[in-house]
Amino acid sequence: MFHLIYMFNRATIFLFDNSHALRSVAHKYMFRSIQERNYKTRHSAKKILGFTLLELLVVMVIIGLLAGYVAPNYFGVVGKSEVKAAKVQADALQKALIAYRLDVGHFPSNELGLGSLYTKPVGVAKWRGPYLAKSVPLDPWGHAYIYRQPGQHGEFDIISYGRDGRPGGEDEDADISNW
Repeated sequence: MFHLIYMFNRATIFLFDNSHALRSVAHKYMFRSIQERNYKTRHSAKKILGFTLLELLVVMVIIGLLAGYVAPNYFGVVGKSEVKAAKVQADALQKALIAYRLDVGHFPSNELGLGSLYTKPVGVAKWRGPYLAKSVPLDPWGHAYIYRQPGQHGEFDIISYGRDGRPGGEDEDADISNW
C-alpha cells in the first residue's frame, strides 16, 4: 500500500510504500518543516506587532504637546460660553419681570424675589404666570441670581457674581448684571 504525502510549505509530493524507514523520514521532514514555519510566524509577528520604548515615548511626548496646546484654548472658550449663558439668562429674567409688571402693575418685592415669576405669590390677584417655562435657573456656576428691587442701577437689578460667587473680579469671576 502506498501513502501520498503532500508538503504544503515545500510544494513537494512524496509517495511512500509501507516501509517503516521511509515513513519515519517523511514524518521527520514534515515535523521539522512545521516547526520552522511556526518559529518564523511567531518571531515575525513579534517584530510587526511590538513597539519599542522609544516609539512609545515619542508618541507620549506628541500627545503631551497637543494637550498642552489645545487644553488652554478649549477651557478659555468654555469660560467665555458660561459668561454668555449668564448674560442670556439675566436678559430672560429681565423680560419675565417686565411681563410680570405689565400684568400685576409692579415688580415683585425683594421678599417675593424671582420665585414669583414661576409660582403665584400669595396676595397677588392679577398674576397670570408662570412667566418662566421652568423654575428660576441658577447661574452657570451653580449660584442663585440676586434680585434687588428697587435696584441701584434701575428699577430692579439682577446680578450673578460670576464663577467665584463673590462681588467683583475679572474674566469669569466678574459680576454679570442686567444693566
